[in-house]
Amino acid sequence: MKIVCTSPSFAKYSAYPYDLLKAAGVTLENLPADISEADFIARAADADGAIVAFNPMTEAVFSSLPNLKVVSKHGVGVDNIDLAAAQRHGVRITNVPAANRHAVADFTFALLLSLARDLPRVDAATRAGEWPRCFGHDVHSMTLGIVGIGSIGQAVAKRATGFEMRVLAYDPFANPEAVTALGVELVDLDTLCREADFLTLHVGLSEQTHHLINTERLALMKPTAMLINAARGGIVDEQALYESLKEKRLAGAAIDAFEQEPLTSSPLYTLDNVIVSSHIAGYTENALTTLSTTCVEDVLAVLRGKEPKHPVNA
Repeated sequence: MKIVCTSPSFAKYSAYPYDLLKAAGVTLENLPADISEADFIARAADADGAIVAFNPMTEAVFSSLPNLKVVSKHGVGVDNIDLAAAQRHGVRITNVPAANRHAVADFTFALLLSLARDLPRVDAATRAGEWPRCFGHDVHSMTLGIVGIGSIGQAVAKRATGFEMRVLAYDPFANPEAVTALGVELVDLDTLCREADFLTLHVGLSEQTHHLINTERLALMKPTAMLINAARGGIVDEQALYESLKEKRLAGAAIDAFEQEPLTSSPLYTLDNVIVSSHIAGYTENALTTLSTTCVEDVLAVLRGKEPKHPVNA
């Protein structure tokens, strides 16, 4: 049997996932992360399974690969996979919902703190021979608003307790008892936007969440507030965010995920109250090793006729 992989970070820090495949008699072919649909179909023609990053898994892909039995997302969000098409063609879809939650939560707070204290500008000015006296924003005791209080959102909330922050959350699918146990108050989205000093996003991208943070929601936020997005780019209307930041109706933003990736230029890049990074929130050694191992385990389970541990579809 054969599987193909389009994730450039697959087994980056450990050979163990390859060992699992070898022991099972399965070969793996690594493909470019930016592979075109036509090339993917051609290269995966004889594949029984696939581990994918962000390349689109469309109706055309599923209909062209009759041997394909399973696709495992090397991450959490499956917005690049046409789940309905997979279902029609009998392809199991899996993901890894919790492997990188601590890495993403840590990175979220790294962005939050860097924004609050304007660290990129301080670093650049100091290296340039200046000695800047930059006055930052407090984090301690401020209000943190979390959109999406799943595994990553909860990990962020736990970190916020160390800063004695007031934590609010919006999530229509939240378990109220579990959220209350964390000391988090559930509120509606408009209230969250109005009251948060820092607003961080931890939801998947769907029709319901596309441009969830738009002109109207940004207008509700305090001019001193800051937005952090380490989830999916399409959740934020980037043009609306640019205008809010440029006109100082929002104090700052840190963006790790963009609607189009890779993104080599953007109006957001021209602003000095924005921190940008290249969708790396989940990239740590432990997180990537767990991601890769879990993907392999679920792919092998399906190929052996067993139930995967992390199914997305039936």
